[in-house]
Amino acid sequence: MAGQLHVGVHWSGESWLAVAFDADGYDHTAVFEGIGDCWSRYEETASQILVDVPVGLVESGDPVRRCDALARSVLGPRRAAVFDPPVREATRKRRYSTANRVHERKSGAPLSEAAFEAREGIAMCDELLREVPEAAAVVRESHPEVCFRAFAGEPLEDDRETAGGYAERMRTLAHYDRDAPPLVQKAAEATAGHDVAVADVLDAVVLAYTVRPGEGKLRTLPADPPTDTAGLPMALVYRSAAPLTES
Repeated sequence: MAGQLHVGVHWSGESWLAVAFDADGYDHTAVFEGIGDCWSRYEETASQILVDVPVGLVESGDPVRRCDALARSVLGPRRAAVFDPPVREATRKRRYSTANRVHERKSGAPLSEAAFEAREGIAMCDELLREVPEAAAVVRESHPEVCFRAFAGEPLEDDRETAGGYAERMRTLAHYDRDAPPLVQKAAEATAGHDVAVADVLDAVVLAYTVRPGEGKLRTLPADPPTDTAGLPMALVYRSAAPLTES
């Protein structure tokens, strides 16, 4: 039936990792080669999908989206995890030199390596949402670090790929839901045969917990988000009892 699944989707750079909840709890984990394949799987069954690639892109001018600036302001030691995405045209360029030239010409600022490395996933998602209105109505942007920050109630200290970062994130999930540790294990086991790291699994899981109905309410950074020229919102979705910021 339509609208029964709540899905968190993490782009690892090679594949799209989805973790889905239904009304009864954890449902399944799946790995997709493309975001189009992911959408085809869930278009009839998902009430909402959170992805961790930028949605809503700058065409030209100031490249700093307010949602990213606000995210950095609440992440403390983890602020560097949030980058300013390339302008839309630059996401379609295969070489850094070309993408950087386009980005600088249109925004007046250099393009970071992190933003360039994410360009393929950004472009794929942007193309889907601009061409398929049904997808644009269901898919929203989030950021795992913002989701963990909201669940933890304070900024996290360690990088997601370190032992300390893994422990910190597992504690955060377990505090939110005592069934989270075995759920993470099930999700990890379901990725066997794919090049998916444990940190990727944790990111997909926290996105799924965020979009699944639960404690607190869904909020966005900023609370009243602007839209880009394609009408896509520039906002990061998170779940908490109280706003992370006042703006």
